[in-house]
Amino acid sequence: MTTTGSALALPVLDEELAGRLRERLVEVEERLEREIISEAPYITEVCRHLLHAGGKRFRPLLVLLAAETGKPDADDVLVASCVIELTHLASLYHDDVMDEALVRRGADSANARWDNHVAILAGDWLFSKSSELTSLLGPEAVRIQAQTFTRLVEGQILETVEPPGDPLEHYLRVVEGKTGSLIATSARYGAMFSGGSPETVQALTAYGEKMGIAFQLSDDILDVGSESDESGKTPGTDLREGVPTLPVMFARRSTDPADARLLELLAGPLDDDARLAETLDLLRAHPAMGEARDYVRRLAADATAALMPLDDGPVKEALASFADHIANRTS
Repeated sequence: MTTTGSALALPVLDEELAGRLRERLVEVEERLEREIISEAPYITEVCRHLLHAGGKRFRPLLVLLAAETGKPDADDVLVASCVIELTHLASLYHDDVMDEALVRRGADSANARWDNHVAILAGDWLFSKSSELTSLLGPEAVRIQAQTFTRLVEGQILETVEPPGDPLEHYLRVVEGKTGSLIATSARYGAMFSGGSPETVQALTAYGEKMGIAFQLSDDILDVGSESDESGKTPGTDLREGVPTLPVMFARRSTDPADARLLELLAGPLDDDARLAETLDLLRAHPAMGEARDYVRRLAADATAALMPLDDGPVKEALASFADHIANRTS
C-alpha cells in the first residue's frame, strides 16, 4: 500500500509538491479500500487481492499532479483518482485471464489463485464500481469514462487478431487503446476536476495520450535491451511469449540479407533458451533498437511540447521530467 514515505512513480523534485502528492495518495488509498468492499466478504477478498499486491499507483498520481494546475484539494479530484485506479485494476484481472498469467505484482494472479471465472467476474465488478463512482462526477465524466473504456477494450480485442494491414500501424493502435487512453484520461480528469481552463485540460489530455503510448513502447525496448540486474525485468519475456514489440516490428521490416538469421529466429518459437539468447544478441546490435528509441524520444518530445500552455513551475517541471525519463529509460 502507498504510504507517505513511499517513492513517487513520477520524478517530482519539488519537496513541497512531493509531500502534498504523498498525502493525497494516502487519501486515495483509503478511499479505494472503502470502495472495494462488497456485501459479500468473498467478493471483497478477491477484488482486494491485486489492490493489496502493490503497484506504483502511477495513474492516480498523474490525476493528482495534473490537478495541481487548479484546485488540487477538490473532492472530485480524489473521486476521479479512484475511478482511474479501479478501471486500471479491473483491466489487470481481465488481462491476466487472456494472457494465462500466473503472477501479477509479485503475487499469484487472481486466475491462478481462484480460477478464470472468478477473475473475470472480479474484473467486471471493479469496472462496475468505477462506473458507479464516475456517476458522482457528472454526465461529462460518464461520457469520457465510457469513451475511455471503449478504447481500452477495443485495444484489447485488436491485440487478439491478425493485423489486416501494416503490423506496426495495427500494434500502435493497440497501444493507444490499451495504455494511452487511460493515461490520457488520468491527466484530463486531474485538470478538469481541479477547475483547470479548457486550454489546460486540452494540453494535459494531449500530454497524457503521448506519454501513455511512450510508456508502453519504452517497456518494449526494455524487454530487449535491459539487463535483469538493472531493471528487475527478465530480458526477452515478451519475445519468449511471442508478444509483438516495437523493436521486433522495426526489425521485421528489414530487407538486408545480413538479417536473414534474425528474421528466421523471429519467425519461429523462442521457448528454447539458446535461441532466445541468440535473438536478444542480434536484436540488441540491430538498427531497429535505435529506431525504436528514436520513436519513443519523439513521442516524449511531443508530450513535452503539449505542456506549453501550462505556467512554468514545479508541476510543469515534474511532467517534463517524466517525459525525459521515459525517453531515456533504462529501468
